[in-house]
Order: sequence, then structure tokens, then C-alpha cells
Amino acid sequence: MTDGVAVFGVLKPCAHGAAKYGIDPGQWQAHMCGLCLGLRDGHGQLARAATNTDAIVLSVLTEAQSGPGARTTAGPCPLRGMKRASVVAANAPGVQLAATASLLLGAAKIGDHVDDGDASVLARRPMRRVSNVWAERAQQQADLIGLDVRPMLNAIATQSALESRAMAAGTHGGAIRPIEVITLEELTGPTQLCAATLFGHTATLAGRPENVAALQEIGRHVGRIAHLADAIEDLERDRARGRFNPLEATGTDMPRAYDLLRESESRIRQAASEAELDQLPTVRWALLDPLASLLRGLGRGLGIAVGHACRNSVTAQQHSPYEFPSPPGRRPPSRPGPFKASGLVLGVYCTGMACCVDHTSPCTGEQKDAWAKNCDCGSCCDCGECCGNCCGEDCCCGDCSCDCGC
Repeated sequence: MTDGVAVFGVLKPCAHGAAKYGIDPGQWQAHMCGLCLGLRDGHGQLARAATNTDAIVLSVLTEAQSGPGARTTAGPCPLRGMKRASVVAANAPGVQLAATASLLLGAAKIGDHVDDGDASVLARRPMRRVSNVWAERAQQQADLIGLDVRPMLNAIATQSALESRAMAAGTHGGAIRPIEVITLEELTGPTQLCAATLFGHTATLAGRPENVAALQEIGRHVGRIAHLADAIEDLERDRARGRFNPLEATGTDMPRAYDLLRESESRIRQAASEAELDQLPTVRWALLDPLASLLRGLGRGLGIAVGHACRNSVTAQQHSPYEFPSPPGRRPPSRPGPFKASGLVLGVYCTGMACCVDHTSPCTGEQKDAWAKNCDCGSCCDCGECCGNCCGEDCCCGDCSCDCGC
């Protein structure tokens, strides 16, 4: 895995789902632009590279509990076709929380890349400097909203030690040898703690203390889902590169990993129901539905029949169960050199172009989707009548639970 603490990257609300709930789908972009501009105004152009599209859900959840907040008019941006737009104000509590999360997790991600040797020797020192600066800025940002980030920083710092305890120092035949001294729950613990803290604080900022416990429980399981989903998707690649993977290290097979995902999603829905958060359309659209879609997608990739019987994808049938197929003829990405990496950071991330164009990761050389693609899955459909008219394997509507049996 490239990220020791994987808190976000799983929540992708659907524009079609927003319409179903009577929500303006432009809300997501309004929060994303508010976060991007807040990072720029508060921490400089480089901080825009920390924009975490799924940290936006923190801003969305805060506003869902407290009611619509202040809006401001943003200047022209390529993502909006060089048009002005009404966006969430940078000083909105939810945006400040999202900025804290983005800086904190961005610092951890850069540090992981340096520790894993993903960066060239010349790039490691400046990358480490950026990581330290962002961690300091995260603490400063958190102080403004009454959030103590020290427990999260301590948890992130323990991740490497946990992984070291879980793995043998030596290798056999090029494969890393696991040591049975730590559980999968312990390995995902730092991620769970960070997500629980951040999600719980949305209720504090919204003035809804009665929701804190439920959102902490929701966040804890969102963290576990994020970590496990990352481990599942990276397993084959980690094996090929001889890198650490929590599933490999703990001997957790794919069926068990998927069961844990299903368990966490069930706990999230239970906590949301008990706190009546599931009655808020925005919570269903931005949180519950995307998680259901994620699990369906992973289940199809693992060859597991989920949701509709007719949604067993052709891809899932072409490889053995619980294994992801490797694209034929695809060469592993080559890591950019220091000059190319610097150009990517300055020209793509600092300018905000990563929001609207597919781009190359300056750390790994992998192709990344434009951040805006996380605002709209692009292949959703209305599941309202799916029992009578099956909507296809790519449907990502989150609350369609009927089984058409076709």
C-alpha cells in the first residue's frame, strides 16, 4: 500500500442521486471549490495540492446538520468553464474542518511516499519539508475550530511501527513473510481513530452534540472501509512489488475482507438510523449511497454476486473469484524524475488544474483522474423501478435493495 493511513477516497456522491433526493448536485462542487480556495487563501498556492475530494464530505455533513451556510462568489476557474460561481465560504466551519483533514492527511501521504522510497533522492528533502509544514498548518487550522489533532497525529505516527510489527524483517523467495503478532483491527486502528474524530467533530461544529457519538461510530467504520478497500485494490500490486499489505500481513483472505466491509456498512447504517441521520437527504446522498456503491463495485471486482443477480459483470466472470484481473500489456508506471515531478506539482496541483484534467502523479507516475470526476459517477441510473426493469451492472444508486432475479 502506498498510504499508511487511508481515511478518504471512497465517497463519490452521484449527481443523479442528488436529483432523486431533491438536492442540487452543484452542492458538491460548491463545497469542493470552497475547500480549494480556503486552502489557497489560508496556506498558499501549494496547499491547493492537498485538496482531498472526499474530505469534502465533512463540510457537507456539517452543513447538513446545521443548515445552509454562507456563500461567496468565486472567480473564473477552468473546472467551471471559466465562469464565476457561488461557493461555500472559506471561513465556514465545515470547510475549515475539511481543510484541516486535507492538510493532515496530505502530510501523512507525502511522508508515506518518502518513507516507501517512492520519491527520488533529490525530491525527498523538499517533500519531507512540505509534509512537516502541512502537519503544522493542520494543527493551526484545527485550533480555529476547537479540534485537538494531537491524538490523530500520534495515531498516524504509530502506523509504521504497527506495520513493522506485522511483517518479518527478512524475505523468502522475494516474498515478504508475515508475522502473526498483530491483528487486522489493530492495523486499521489509526485510520479508524482519525475518521471517527473528524466525523464526530462535524456534529460539534453544527451545534448538534447529540449526534457526536453516532458520527464517531460512523466515522470509525468509514475509516475501516477506506483502509480495507485500499488494501483489497492494492493487494495484487503490493504482492508484485513486495510491499506491505495488511491483508497479506495478517493472512486475511478476500471473502473475510469483504465480510468486514459489509459488517462496517451495516454498522454505519445502524448508527445513522439510531441518530435519525438517515432521515437527512444529504446524508443519504453524500454518505450512505456512495458506501453502498463502493461495496457493490468491490464485490463485482472480487467475483461476488451483490445486489441484483443480473449485475454479475463480464469482467468478474473472466477471472477466478477474489482476484482482480491485471490489464493485459500494461506496463507499470515509471516514477517521474525530480524535474518532471516538480513541474507536475507546480503546473498541475498548485494551479488547481488537477481539479479538471486527468494527470500524472508526481510521486508514483500513475495516471490519476481529475478530481472533478469524483463529483459525478457518470453512469448512474434511477433504481426506482429496477425490479421491473433491471438497470444494468454499472448502476450506482445506493438504496436499491430489491433483487430482480434476472
